[in-house]
Amino acid sequence: MTTDRCSPNWVLLCLMSVGLLAWLALEAVSIAPNRLVAGTPHRAQEVHGWWAALLATLPMLAVIVLAWRPDTRRLQAALAVVLGLLVAMPLWLATAVMALSDPDLPQARLGIGASLWLLLFLWLLVLIELRTRLNLSRAIGWLLLLPVVLAWWLSLSFWLEPLALYREYQGRSDQFASAIVYHLALVGAAVGASLLLGIVLALCMRRYAGMRKAGFGLLNVVQTIPSLALFGLLLAPLAWLSARYDWLASMGVSGIGWAPAWLALVGYSLLPMVRNTYVALEGVEPAVIESARGMGMSRRQTFLQVRLPLALPVVLEGVRITTVQAIGLTAVAALIGAGGLGTFIFQGLGQAAMDLVLLGALPIIGLALVADALLGALAERLRHGGTP
Repeated sequence: MTTDRCSPNWVLLCLMSVGLLAWLALEAVSIAPNRLVAGTPHRAQEVHGWWAALLATLPMLAVIVLAWRPDTRRLQAALAVVLGLLVAMPLWLATAVMALSDPDLPQARLGIGASLWLLLFLWLLVLIELRTRLNLSRAIGWLLLLPVVLAWWLSLSFWLEPLALYREYQGRSDQFASAIVYHLALVGAAVGASLLLGIVLALCMRRYAGMRKAGFGLLNVVQTIPSLALFGLLLAPLAWLSARYDWLASMGVSGIGWAPAWLALVGYSLLPMVRNTYVALEGVEPAVIESARGMGMSRRQTFLQVRLPLALPVVLEGVRITTVQAIGLTAVAALIGAGGLGTFIFQGLGQAAMDLVLLGALPIIGLALVADALLGALAERLRHGGTP
């Protein structure tokens, strides 16, 4: 891909300029003697001195220079510099631990400050912009992140034990693993049920025109109900059903817990699933269907061998949207005892422990990004004639 050398990339220029200001103006880390005491903030220049902080700005300045007159080679160089910055971040944190830690305070915690969180966010946006400009595939984009993940893993394993977020994880490692499994199980059950219901409803809407308007209207209404309000609406009927039917109570169905969370997630997931499935099935060219019928295929064969395979990429887009949405909404379900990663978020809010909030929030963000990438790549492969 060639790029006009006379046209600055203003996205890169703005992102890196904001990052440069954040590095020098905002606190980079904080150090606290224990979990109960608020940490003392330190800017980057207060950790290793002004010269070290200014030296660290050189790679960011280099990206700004490269983005001013971008061509393919300059953008590739900028990509290498940004990857180097992402790899260097955990290593810089390790040096901050060595500089600020006190041997007399073994329970001291190092918190990540606003500047590093903002830099991480901005550099990832820069990475996305460079991947788009260089026309790199999704697979290459994820492969580029491997050295970054490796750097974080090595730093956490050997040098970042005092990191507050890591200490929260160490104290809850077993609970954390079970929360991820439960979170994914609830999401999988909701997405699976909505997929089956979505296909059935889409087929019914194609067959009965009157059902289409009423069905989409009802699903749109469900989408407008706030999640907490929907949980509240489900509480009374589920509690009544559980008290009336013992077999439901034996399954764990009650006004709180997994049952209202699952029903609410299915309800929220139906609109994107039904809409995408309906549009996918309707979008198949009539000429293709007529050709299949002309070859002697039955209605069933035409649907299974022609219409459904052609509609599958768009159906998968619905699954992708639904999955990402469900991963986020499941966090709110922790308020009604449904468990999952949202438990850490609300425990942290109750204890004013932001690192505990992040312990729940960051995996949710990661799971959503991974699900979006995998399902998006699968849909793209099917769209270009590949096989699942």
